[in-house]
Amino acid sequence: MIFYLLTFSFPEWRPHFAFLDTAHANEMMALRWLHLIFGIIWIGLLYFFNLVLTPAMRKCDPQLRIKIYPQLMPGAMGWFRSSALVTVLVGMRYFSIHLAADANLAGDRSLTGKWFAWWLVVWLAAYVFIYALQLPAKGILDSAWVRMIGISVVVVAASWLVLALNGGPHVSNAHLAISVGGGLGFIMLLNTWGVIWRVQKRLIAWARTSGEQGVPMPPEAEQLMRWNYLTARTSFWLSFPMLFFMGAAGHYPFLSTIAR
Repeated sequence: MIFYLLTFSFPEWRPHFAFLDTAHANEMMALRWLHLIFGIIWIGLLYFFNLVLTPAMRKCDPQLRIKIYPQLMPGAMGWFRSSALVTVLVGMRYFSIHLAADANLAGDRSLTGKWFAWWLVVWLAAYVFIYALQLPAKGILDSAWVRMIGISVVVVAASWLVLALNGGPHVSNAHLAISVGGGLGFIMLLNTWGVIWRVQKRLIAWARTSGEQGVPMPPEAEQLMRWNYLTARTSFWLSFPMLFFMGAAGHYPFLSTIAR
């Protein structure tokens, strides 16, 4: 009763809503919202796989693991790969809006396509090297330090190159930050669909057959599990700089290609 009286005694306390009436602003908000929702699902599952599931599976009895795996992984992988795809597609649309805004400021709308093309080419080229560094190997090439240094060099070089190619006096911090953070997310998407899902389809099928028919897992299963582990671990570590740059796009304006 007291709260009711206070509320109506002081009308200025009442909440007021004024939604933006421009399609552009509403689209940007919808894109951010969807990007966050599906990004949380994707990265949350990636962290679950790396921090919880993999260590737990290693401790499980092999027979129990074979029974659990076909029940758990199809649904988990469905959410994992689908949320990854939606996150990146929505992010690309959001990125293209920033590119178009910067192109308009520069007075050359054709820069939108040029910037996006450079971004795509640089990160696809980077993935060729990262893909090779994730493959199971023997000897010194299987060293965690060799893989870490190699992937770090590729990521730093690709980041520098995309910033240099997309730079200019009218380029915003959001444009540059997403050029790097979005590129890392794109690498993670390629890992999700190009390696992890391809491997998991086979492992799930083999585990189901092994559980139902009592036959052992194929000899190549161990190598595929190793490849899956290395790829998932790469995406796990790349997610940290990726999240920093995506957050910096709107909240930490530290990037520029001209002296300030």
